[in-house]
Amino acid sequence: MTARARLRGAELIAERHLLAQPERVWTAFTSPTGIAAFWGGSHATVPPESVAVDLRPGGEFALDTRAPDGATRRLRFVYVRIAAPRELVFDEPVTGLRTTITLQPTNDGTHLTVHQSPLPPQLRTAQAANGLASILDTLAAHLTH
Repeated sequence: MTARARLRGAELIAERHLLAQPERVWTAFTSPTGIAAFWGGSHATVPPESVAVDLRPGGEFALDTRAPDGATRRLRFVYVRIAAPRELVFDEPVTGLRTTITLQPTNDGTHLTVHQSPLPPQLRTAQAANGLASILDTLAAHLTH
């Protein structure tokens, strides 16, 4: 199964079934090693040494993404709500984008939902939706190893 992502006005919603328990998915989203393993999806890499995590409300996590052409971009987020292992909410301070990650246990793993809003105009594109789906598919591959 692959991720499904859909745009709805200023919202982007992506879903994916993962063959891993919520605690394992949670660790992927909250540990530097886990974040580095999947965050770039198929369009970028994340150097593990670039990832910093301060997992607490008001704490930050940051990472570098490196595009195939070598261009590097620093991303920074601030944690808003942490409810392990079922919900993680963080904001991107520059754009005001809020991301809510919800993990629901299933019989054979986890149903993952990623909700982002309000999307800045430059992210209201099919390319952005495909990029988020790619990240979730890379996460699924990471969790199977």
